[in-house]
Parts: sequence; structure tokens; C-alpha cells
Amino acid sequence: MFYKSTLLNCTALTKIGLISDTHGWLDEAVLPHFTHCDEIWHAGDFGNQQDVDTLQDLKPLRGVYGNIADNSIRRQYPEKLVFTCEEMTVFMQHIGGYPGRYAPGVKKDIINHKAGIFISGHSHIL
Repeated sequence: MFYKSTLLNCTALTKIGLISDTHGWLDEAVLPHFTHCDEIWHAGDFGNQQDVDTLQDLKPLRGVYGNIADNSIRRQYPEKLVFTCEEMTVFMQHIGGYPGRYAPGVKKDIINHKAGIFISGHSHIL
């Protein structure tokens, strides 16, 4: 099941802070990088509620749960998120893979949602 997000209507030149796999340790040295962002997108594995709260206190936050998520995080965030930003459909899923090696079903989801941007975490590779 997909969650459609309406957190914000992204406008031209929306600045996004993109992060994932904090695993309960959100280095404070990262936080200043979000100062000039309009939103923060977390591609899963927050690790704990404190990371969620810290990021939400900075900027509006969109995210998905990851494979280490407890029930609290899973109740707050979906496994898959589809939304529009600057007239571009964005699809986010924590375990997603990459072109040529997508996780099962991901390529189909990208095509079905006509996603122009696909974001995933899990690999710990930028």
C-alpha cells in the first residue's frame, strides 16, 4: 500500500535536505546543512523517535520506515511514499536498489507511478 503525501506543495527551487540510515545516531555536524532547506526527506532507518523529533523540529519532514524500524516509526511513516514536488513525481522506499538491480517490485512501482525521481536508502552508498 502506498501513502500519498500532501505535507507541502513544493514550489520552484525547493531545497531538499536528503538523508537516510541514521540508525539512532544523528550527528549534530549534519544539522547545519539543513538550515537553508525547505524540507528534509529521510529515506528510512531513522533508528529512534529522537532522530524523527530532531529533524521535524528543523524543517517539515517526509520519510519512510526502514528495515530496523520499530512499531512506533512504522505507524508514523509508510514503507513507500509517493508525492509531487515541483511538478515531478517522487517515489521513496527504503530498500529500493538501483537501476539494473532494483529490489523486487520497485521498477514496476516506478513505472506505475510515473516517478521522475526515485529515492532509497539502505545501501549506505550515496
